[in-house]
Amino acid sequence: MSWQMRLMGGLMRPVMRRMMARAQEPWPLRRHFDLSAAWVFRRVPGMWLRPTRYPGGRALWVSAGPVRDARIILYIHGGGFIAGRPETHAKLAARLCRMTGLRAFMPAYRLAPEHPLPAAQEDVRRAWDHLRTEGYAAGEIIIGGDSAGGGLALGLLAALGQAGERPAGVFAWSPCADLTFSGGSVQGNDATEHFFPAARVQDLAAMVLDETSAEDPRVSPLFADYAGVAPVLLQVSESEILYDDAARMADKLRVAGSDVRLETWDGAPHVWQIFDGWFPEAREAIGNTARWINSLSDR
Repeated sequence: MSWQMRLMGGLMRPVMRRMMARAQEPWPLRRHFDLSAAWVFRRVPGMWLRPTRYPGGRALWVSAGPVRDARIILYIHGGGFIAGRPETHAKLAARLCRMTGLRAFMPAYRLAPEHPLPAAQEDVRRAWDHLRTEGYAAGEIIIGGDSAGGGLALGLLAALGQAGERPAGVFAWSPCADLTFSGGSVQGNDATEHFFPAARVQDLAAMVLDETSAEDPRVSPLFADYAGVAPVLLQVSESEILYDDAARMADKLRVAGSDVRLETWDGAPHVWQIFDGWFPEAREAIGNTARWINSLSDR
């Protein structure tokens, strides 16, 4: 573990956990998320952003430097289903664009609790359908996301398989794949989790689900059925409460026939990729993802 990650993790852990432990409404968290994103995410050389609207939604096109590949990344932002926007994560997506030579399409999706799940799942499926109507073949689209966005990416993979469509691949960084929070790491890693205390996970589930069951495979992709599964890359910290979400997803997808790569880091914060430019483990993880994406064109 780099000294930079150790130092930054030690400084932010008590602050973030205290804030998450006290939060009762999503609005303060959204303001904090927006302010933190503006400070934490580093601008990428050559970054280009273009807002767009399409039937039923809005999105952000992102690139950075020369676009060398006709494929695109459908990137789904995180934020616990209650916070975040394409604009908060645009710099993170731009770093991946810079390293792959691809463009990214970042859809906005409805947030809970105003719009309980599966509203977000419906919106990301609408974004996929829009890209298909724009002329992109399924095999030209790489789906990816972080945290809640990683769970949405995996849920979209399941829905597409059931519809007979197969994207080029899916990557998920620290995905939230089980809203029952039944993984052993939820309690087992509470002492090492940087952001979200295990005592609040059921409060989050109640806030985002309303009347939808946490076992519904639309919202908890760990319980979904997978068919015709594309290659999948999962990255997760061994220290976070969502570790078992990724580990169990890897096992399930392998059984379904997917070529799965599970990459783990020790001591990293949840979705440490957002700290690109702050400590080397973040750039390393994004670089691994970029190389994995580029390898898909050879399959």
